[in-house]
Amino acid sequence: FAQIEQPRRILEVGVAGGLNLSQMDLQPQVRQTMLKGINGGISARYTSEKYFSMICAAQMEVNFSQRGWEEEFDDNSPYSFNRTLNYVEIPFMAHLSWGREPRGLQFFINLGPQVGFLLSDSEEYGGGLVAENRPESIRPIYGKEIDRSFDYGIVGGAGLELKTKAGNFFVEGRYYYGLSDVFNNSKIDDFGRSANTTITARIGYSFTIFNKETDK
Repeated sequence: FAQIEQPRRILEVGVAGGLNLSQMDLQPQVRQTMLKGINGGISARYTSEKYFSMICAAQMEVNFSQRGWEEEFDDNSPYSFNRTLNYVEIPFMAHLSWGREPRGLQFFINLGPQVGFLLSDSEEYGGGLVAENRPESIRPIYGKEIDRSFDYGIVGGAGLELKTKAGNFFVEGRYYYGLSDVFNNSKIDDFGRSANTTITARIGYSFTIFNKETDK
């Protein structure tokens, strides 16, 4: 029975940072390319069980995250436009890992809900862009105030973690799918959907605060 379920208490804290590639899921659609931004913050992970070879933990983070979108224009167009949305994001994830322990290489999966709070936003125009030169369906997006500063959705990712005497080093790729809209979405509003979508590549380091095996 102990091989099936091995209770334990392990608390780890860490830091991580990386690159965001973001777009906005807009309806009506607007042609976009990925907007680059930064992502970084702190994390805490509490491991409570091991089932067979799978280690189960809960992980919470507080990150600064730059999201948004960049409009895509024709190749011969001088125009450019992007909007950056700066968030504090807080994911609450299940962390499942497999591999060598207490030291060695592990593969892991993170999955769970995430909430975010908008701190600020900014727009950049280039090439003499004037809203009146764009199609009617696109014009409302320029200079439009963000209606909803609270954001929520689902985040998931996978990566590799190397556990050593000096601490734990990891790399991870994530995808965030927003379930909320940044603009109002009633029938009289300009957009029926306006949700964040983000791909993130991260590297990080964590260390153990305490580690205690318990008897079943």
